[in-house]
Amino acid sequence: MMAKLFGLIAMLMLLNTTVIAATPGEVPEGETLREAMLYGFAGDNRKGSELRGKPLIINVWASWCGPCRSEMDSLSRLAKRYNGKQFNIIGISTDDDGDAALNFIMQTRVMFANYLDYKLTWESMLGADTIPLTIMIDAKGRVLKKVRGARQWDSQESVTLIAKTLGVKL
Repeated sequence: MMAKLFGLIAMLMLLNTTVIAATPGEVPEGETLREAMLYGFAGDNRKGSELRGKPLIINVWASWCGPCRSEMDSLSRLAKRYNGKQFNIIGISTDDDGDAALNFIMQTRVMFANYLDYKLTWESMLGADTIPLTIMIDAKGRVLKKVRGARQWDSQESVTLIAKTLGVKL
């Protein structure tokens, strides 16, 4: 048994392939998100299902995360251009300290709604064992794509990926 496992690991290393194990409770690509509450920094709490009806991009971040911080400006520019039109964008902070997350939002003047995942419900459901994590969801709440790591979300390459994945014209 161990020989087979080591053989598989060696083959994956040769192929330069990354294997990501699902987190407990994670909704995989192709499945629909379960109902969960979103707790807004401005007291604008809502059910996740209230965001259905239009494609959605969720960015999972934390104020202490350098890569999260580096991509936030590009997400704000993307939101300024498209949010509420072809799709919606929200952020979900996994900060333990809600004040630190709110301070980051205020300092960077983030251009889209953000919520605090203080119960870590969304972190588990989205599979955010690493951040930043950006998830593209269709209008019915089905997870289409998960993108791990920081990106320039307003770059032509990213906008093309969003349009193709969400099936929208940008």
